[in-house]
Amino acid sequence: MIAERVLSIWCRELRRDDISVDDNFFALGGQSVIMAGIQGAFIDELDVEVPMDQLFLNPTVSSISAYIESMGATTS
Repeated sequence: MIAERVLSIWCRELRRDDISVDDNFFALGGQSVIMAGIQGAFIDELDVEVPMDQLFLNPTVSSISAYIESMGATTS
């Protein structure tokens, strides 16, 4: 499931383990350097390139996962 993998990436990059799928990236202390790390992890681990503007427009695990799934990404 994409959301579980996205959540795992967020927890690692934000160095937190108390994130829910509806938490807002910016409210969790996220900033551009962390976002760039998440973007890179999406490429490396999910084999999907998410434009930076979409990361800003989808600031929750739930919303960015839906975006990634809309791109046809799947988990293996």
